[in-house]
Amino acid sequence: MASKLPDLGGGGVEDGGGKKWPGFVQFFFVLSVVLCVLLYAPRFIVLTPTYGLDFFPQPPPNVTTSPARVVGDHNAGDVVVLDNQLRSPCSSLAGDTICCDRSDFNTDVCFMAGDVRTDPSSLSLLLFPKQPPAANATVEERIRPYTRKWEALIMSRVEEVRLRMAPPEEEPGHRCDVRHDAPLLVMTAGGYTGNLFHAFSDGFVPAWLTVQHLRRRVVLGVLSYNPWWAGTYGEIISGLSDYHVVDLLHDKRTHCFPGAIVGTRFHGILSVDPARLRDNKTIVDFHDLLAGVYETAGDTVVVDDVTQPAPRRPRLGIVSRRGTRVIENQAAVARLARSVGFDVDILETANGLPLPASYVSVSACDVLVGVHGADLTKLLFLRPGAALVQIAPLGVAPIARGCYAEASARMGLHYEQYDAEGHESSLSRKYGLRDVVVSDPEAAKRDKGWGFVARVYLGGQNVTLDLSRFRHTLTRLHARALRIRSLHPAP
Repeated sequence: MASKLPDLGGGGVEDGGGKKWPGFVQFFFVLSVVLCVLLYAPRFIVLTPTYGLDFFPQPPPNVTTSPARVVGDHNAGDVVVLDNQLRSPCSSLAGDTICCDRSDFNTDVCFMAGDVRTDPSSLSLLLFPKQPPAANATVEERIRPYTRKWEALIMSRVEEVRLRMAPPEEEPGHRCDVRHDAPLLVMTAGGYTGNLFHAFSDGFVPAWLTVQHLRRRVVLGVLSYNPWWAGTYGEIISGLSDYHVVDLLHDKRTHCFPGAIVGTRFHGILSVDPARLRDNKTIVDFHDLLAGVYETAGDTVVVDDVTQPAPRRPRLGIVSRRGTRVIENQAAVARLARSVGFDVDILETANGLPLPASYVSVSACDVLVGVHGADLTKLLFLRPGAALVQIAPLGVAPIARGCYAEASARMGLHYEQYDAEGHESSLSRKYGLRDVVVSDPEAAKRDKGWGFVARVYLGGQNVTLDLSRFRHTLTRLHARALRIRSLHPAP
């Protein structure tokens, strides 16, 4: 059973008046988390004990405080590490410091240690040092907190956050309305994160690997916040933080923090590289987070019969797409899988099913089969040891493999890719088998460019699987599933 993480603070969002958005789901768990006492503080950017409970004086009556529950105590010697990445230029800085690591191709991330306050009027974070800064100290940085910095167009649509060392005379104009006892993580719900794949690969996996060492003692400050995002991913948000989310664009109060992380690390597509983290976490640990929040949320969810005891036959889930990249003979594929020995579950996409219910369905599968697309991101819901079969439409094989092959391996999944041949593609009906688009897709892609790939190979074809050919794949995976079940029988 995966470990369950506590959700003591609700993971809700304040709208500026202390109320949570309607419909925001909260779940409460019974486990408590003890904040680790981290040694060897000089190696890492830290928040000293004075930045904890005793940093701010008691607020006057007209000042509200964050409802978040304090985890751990702040005795002498306790520290909170902001930068959990090894070999980072920001891993050895003292307090009252701004440091940005811009060395990664995909993302920038900045750290602020000290008295950090939001300035809603300018979308800025102000650092008020206790002592005058050193002559060579960084006094200002600007950052767009999204993990695709190489893609200029989408980055231009992500709000820029200004980080600034503020002089003492500005402090009276930025008195705290809400005081937090945990650092801030600034992330965005914008970019491409309306798509499931990007929500995880660009958003939640990077956010988790950036702050998981804080054991949920972190406040999420979200740009481009919207209720749909919060409602769809509420369980994951609660798994990342014990605190109310701050809507940075619309909350006009001054929030004060003992430090801040702006932006998130990125280790690759749906990837966590343990060699780059001090605590050697992996994507399997992120899966455990999902198991913790979704198994609890799914306790009352019934999806077909997958909540019943595990069947004797291995279960195969078929991701059923709509629109493009559809399996046109899906019913025949399902019959074939049953004849091989699987129980088959048709997993409809874009059907409004909440993610906890999707988790219940997918995690029950021994094998997940689907055509390349965002819904295969749900490989993160599979149990380690299960199998993913990605069907790559004609001309899409390298793209498909790049998205999910390595992520599956890191998850401890068995990965196979079924590359559709010309006669299995609907493009053969449009262009004919001898046209270069069908007979030599690599040459066609070189000649016609990315726009053609997106329009034709990704957005303009379906597949009709060759049942004789696909039977070999299913037979092999059925034998493997039986072997895995014999080694790890259901309780």
